[in-house]
Amino acid sequence: MQTRFKKTAKVFDIGITFVAGVVSVGIMLYGVLHYGLEDTWPELVLNLFYVACLVMIWMYFFRRIDTQRFNYWCSVSVGITVLLRDILFAPPLASYPLHLSCFTLSVLLLCTLTYFYARKDWQSYSKNNLWAICIIDMLIATLYHIDITFFEPADDGTSYMLTEIWIRPTITYGLVACFVTNTGKR
Repeated sequence: MQTRFKKTAKVFDIGITFVAGVVSVGIMLYGVLHYGLEDTWPELVLNLFYVACLVMIWMYFFRRIDTQRFNYWCSVSVGITVLLRDILFAPPLASYPLHLSCFTLSVLLLCTLTYFYARKDWQSYSKNNLWAICIIDMLIATLYHIDITFFEPADDGTSYMLTEIWIRPTITYGLVACFVTNTGKR
């Protein structure tokens, strides 16, 4: 099979993203089985979108999907997870300033994703703008991580929550690494 990327660094970026995403999703699926579907069905729904992104990364890497479809469907999948997990069904955080910061950054991330793909000439999007998507998502995950680690009581589900928080930034990193390859090409 012919791969889309030839540089070792790019292959490494995509490979690490894929492996980390698969391990994280696997841990979350184990958590769904461990705690039962009644309590964790929202995580299962989010995992479906994460798995879809991982499959699209794989398909894109092996030239089974074109760039236009890859960018569109990955942007939509990540946007849906932001909308569901961080805006519509945002978990209550112990620290209100952290909650407000996460909500604001989530709205900014959703607007950034919408703006990114709503542009007809999406290939002119700069690499800095693309990395902003990843950085915003990592800031959201960091704020959730801080809240869970320092303000929430620890229990046996804490490690699953921390894993779930970092799945999307990991996938976003891989998506941006793929997007950056196609910027500026006509």
